[in-house]
Amino acid sequence: MSAGSINFMPVILWTDALIFALLVAVLTLVWFIRRHEHLRAPWKHVAQRPMAMGAALVLGAFVVIGLLDSLHYRERLADSPAGAPQYSVEVLSVFDALVSGLRTRQEKTYSAPLAMQLYAKEFIQRDGETVRDHPRLQYGGAHLTHADERGPDITRRTLVGLAQGLAVSLLLFGLLAAWQARRMQTQMGAWLEAWAMGRLGWPGRTVVLVLTLLLLLAGVLTQLASGYHVFGTDKVGQDVLYISLKSIRTGLVIGTLTTLVTLPLAIGFGIAAGYFRGWIDDVIQYIYTVLNSIPGVLLIAAMILIVQVVIESHPELFDTAAARADIRLLALCLIMGVTSWTGLARLLRGESLKLRTLDYVEAARAFGVSHARIISRHIFPNVFHLVLIAIVLDFSGLVLAEAVLSYVGVGVDPSMYSWGNMINGARLELAREPVVWWQLGAAFVFMFALVLAANLFADGVRDAFDPRLEGRR
Repeated sequence: MSAGSINFMPVILWTDALIFALLVAVLTLVWFIRRHEHLRAPWKHVAQRPMAMGAALVLGAFVVIGLLDSLHYRERLADSPAGAPQYSVEVLSVFDALVSGLRTRQEKTYSAPLAMQLYAKEFIQRDGETVRDHPRLQYGGAHLTHADERGPDITRRTLVGLAQGLAVSLLLFGLLAAWQARRMQTQMGAWLEAWAMGRLGWPGRTVVLVLTLLLLLAGVLTQLASGYHVFGTDKVGQDVLYISLKSIRTGLVIGTLTTLVTLPLAIGFGIAAGYFRGWIDDVIQYIYTVLNSIPGVLLIAAMILIVQVVIESHPELFDTAAARADIRLLALCLIMGVTSWTGLARLLRGESLKLRTLDYVEAARAFGVSHARIISRHIFPNVFHLVLIAIVLDFSGLVLAEAVLSYVGVGVDPSMYSWGNMINGARLELAREPVVWWQLGAAFVFMFALVLAANLFADGVRDAFDPRLEGRR
């Protein structure tokens, strides 16, 4: 393909590179775990828990949307010459291309969920006279002639969406049944009986049920979104469903990248303080005691303001607004990571203090084994379950922290889609008359679903990896 025929230019933001590097690392870790039975055993316990597997499917849906929204590009301008193509300054993603209808169908201002008219009255021309009424939307319900048609049309679209979701679910279930029956070298009927009785060794009924519910929901939303604004529109007329879906990537980036910054600090300082004790322990305790004494919001706000000054002082470093917002997002992840490692470090310190007094650790020191080898072979493997549990438990807390920080104005860039910015924008909307409630409601629904799924999955991981609960499995 020649350069003149390329209609887009790939864009790799800093967070995009880190996200896909993390994906490669996770896939490599999964491959490594599959090759070692002792590492695979705890995850088998996780896979046998219905709530954990159901939550994992919901998290998987969020992750897929986040990954699609991390494949960025810039479109080629239509009037650019073939020999020297020029590209738009707007950075889009593969997810934007898939939901282009939601992105481009922008109204004038606020409209309620599934409405045909603007939310506020305006002076409009009707039958040659100027009247004050609710104007028709340009896109929402534009296919309808009369308002009486809206209810039956919504019902019809809902039923069609349910039918489509159910059809896809049955197709996937048939493929799963055929694959599992062939893999287990049994008849299809025998596998279906085992699935119905819950004798598969994994929560097959829960997985199928949750997947079916997700597909039904996706089918209904797809059908309704093709003719209406499902969650209404915001102040500038942008579809709130689109904003909510775009905010998923921001939440995932905050939760994952911040954790990557937190872990090395927490593990290094926590284990070092507990294992070496003495002046090393005193210094590390002094550091995290000082950090805990400073209000976290104030510390993050001060550092974000410094980063913002640096960004505004060097505009030549960023060719697009998306790149500038991405750098601020990355800086926020780094700052939150640097300021939130103290809790896990304190926990690991306490565990390391106990582990260093065990007989096999004392014997290793007596035989002259190096400290690095003792920590890597005896200390870290015995605190790894705490690290893993902390990762999945802290994820939801970090997602909520972004919402709080954006609400007070020190979170992500105001131009970036995030649930925190949606909640921040809803402050004035709730003071309107009539009240504009749907933007806050949409942010709450999506954030609640992500945080609830993360917490349920975290419970399953905790129960599987915590050695104190081994007798209950």
